[in-house]
Amino acid sequence: MKAQMSLLSLAIASGLALAAIPAEAAGNLKSAAISRANVLLGANGASAIRAANGDVFAARDAVVDADGTEHVRFQRSFRGLPVIGGDFVMHSRNGQLRNVSQSLKSASRPSLTALVSSDEAIVEAGARFGSKFFGAPTSRLVVFARGTSPVLAHEVVFKGIKADQTETEMHYFVDARSGRILDQWDEVHTAKPGPGGSSCSGATAAVGSGKSLTSGTVVLNTTKCGTSFQLVDSTRGGGKTHNMSMKTAGMGAVFTGTTNVWGNFLVGNAQTAAADAHYGVATTWDYFKNIHGRNGIGNDGVGAISRVHYGRNYANASWSDGCFCMTFGDGDNGATILPLVALDIAGHEMSHGVTSRSADLIYSGESGSLNEATSDIFGTLVEYYANNANDPGDYVIGEELFLNNANMSQAIRYMFKPSLDNGYSQDCYDPATTPTFEVHGGSGIGNHFFYLLAEGAVVPAGFGAGSWANLSASSIVCNGNTSLVGIGRSAAGKIWYRALTVYMTTSTNYAQARAATLSAATDLYGAGSTQYNAVAAAWSAVSVN
Repeated sequence: MKAQMSLLSLAIASGLALAAIPAEAAGNLKSAAISRANVLLGANGASAIRAANGDVFAARDAVVDADGTEHVRFQRSFRGLPVIGGDFVMHSRNGQLRNVSQSLKSASRPSLTALVSSDEAIVEAGARFGSKFFGAPTSRLVVFARGTSPVLAHEVVFKGIKADQTETEMHYFVDARSGRILDQWDEVHTAKPGPGGSSCSGATAAVGSGKSLTSGTVVLNTTKCGTSFQLVDSTRGGGKTHNMSMKTAGMGAVFTGTTNVWGNFLVGNAQTAAADAHYGVATTWDYFKNIHGRNGIGNDGVGAISRVHYGRNYANASWSDGCFCMTFGDGDNGATILPLVALDIAGHEMSHGVTSRSADLIYSGESGSLNEATSDIFGTLVEYYANNANDPGDYVIGEELFLNNANMSQAIRYMFKPSLDNGYSQDCYDPATTPTFEVHGGSGIGNHFFYLLAEGAVVPAGFGAGSWANLSASSIVCNGNTSLVGIGRSAAGKIWYRALTVYMTTSTNYAQARAATLSAATDLYGAGSTQYNAVAAAWSAVSVN
C-alpha cells in the first residue's frame, strides 16, 4: 500500500545540496526564490500561467537546485474562491522564466452567480455519500477546473465511517448552475480499495528493541518518561505510535511500557504490531532523508502519529491529512491476513503524506492513480532500503501479510504485472477506461512503468515459466519491447521523487507524468542520456506515449 550525478554529478548534488545546508539557510533560499517568482508573475508570467483578472496566487513551496534553478509551487484563487486544478509550478533561473508545469487549460473564468444553492448541493452530494456521517456536512463555493473549462461549483464535504470501518472525508464538487456532480474523492487514502498522545516533563531519548511481526527483532527509538518508556521517537520529529484498542474514534493513547522491549513476535501481544509500525515509519523517514534529503513528511522535521489496532477485523491501512496520521488495522489477526503493519505498507502510507505536502495529487482519476502508484513505488524502495533479511525487497506489495506465502501468490499488488491481482489492476494505459478507473487499480500503470524503468523487461525470480504466475518477458510489456533495459532502483527513484516534488501538480495525468519524469531525467542526467531514453521507453512499454 516517491539529487544526483555529473552533469550528472552537478544535478545529483542538487537535491542533496539543499538538504545539507542549515535549515535556516535553506529557508532563506526558498523565501528568496518565492520573492523572485512573485516578481516574474507580475512581469511576464500572466499568459504562461493562463491568468485572468481576479486571479490571486499564493506560494506553497519552493525547491532550489544547486545550479540556482528555482521551482516555486503556487496555489490559485479567483475573486476569493479556490481554483481546484489551478495550481502550477514556475521554473526559472537568474530571474528568467523557463517554463510552467500546470494542468489548467483555459484563462476563462465563470460567472460567480450560483443557480443551485448550498443546501441543494449538500442534498445532491448526500445522496451519493451513503455512509454514516459525523457532524454537519460543509459546503463552500470554488472554481472547478480539473480537465474542463473553469466552472463555479459547490465543494461539499461529508466526514464519517464506511461500512468496513474505514474513516472517510468525501469531497463532492457540484456544478453551481446545473446541480451535476463534477467529481468526487476521499481525503483518506488507503492501502487497498475498500467500500492524542500523552506527554511528560523531563522525557529523554532512549533506544529499545521491538520483537516485530514481520521484520524480526528491530531497533526502536523511544522515549523514557520517569520509570516507563513510550513509543515516541524524538530523533524523528517526535513521531508517536498509538494504541486504538479496536476503536474507530479518537486518537487512542501512546504505547507505554515498563521495559524498552516491545512485543513478542506474536499477534496476541498488542505491542508486536506497534513495533512493526514504529520501525516502518522510522525506516521510511530515514529513506527520504538519506536518499532524497527530505526531513520528514512535510520536509519540516515534524513527525506524525501512527494508530495501530484500529477497528475490529479491519483489513486496511490509511493516511489522513486531517489528523496528520497513519492508521493500521489488524486484519483478522492472521486467520487469513495479518495486521497491516508490514514495512512496505508503512512506507506506502507515509508516502501519501509526502505526496500531500508536495504535488498533492488529487485522489480521483489519473492523478489519484499516480498518487497510489507513488506510495507503492516509495513503499517498495523503503523495503529495499531497509535491507531486512526477514522482509527482503521485492516489487510485490503486502506479501508479508499472508501466512504460508513463500511463492507470493497472495498480495495486495504486483508492480511488474499489475493484473496478477485477479485482474483488478491495469497493466497498460487505456484512454477509454484509465481516466475514470478506481485509483488503486489505475495505479498499476505507474507501478508497471516504474518496475520496467528500474529493472527492464525481466521477469522476477519465482514468477517465470512453470510458476503460478507463468510470466514471460513479452507478457510484462504492453508494446512487445522485450529488449527494454532498466537503469536501477536508485536512478529510477530519484527521477520519480524529483518529478513528484518539482514538476507534478494536483491534476497531473499519465501523459503529464511522462513529461514530468522526462524533465526530471533531463535535470538529473541530461537530455538524451541513457536514463532519459529509458524513461521514454518504459512509458511506451505501458502504452503512455
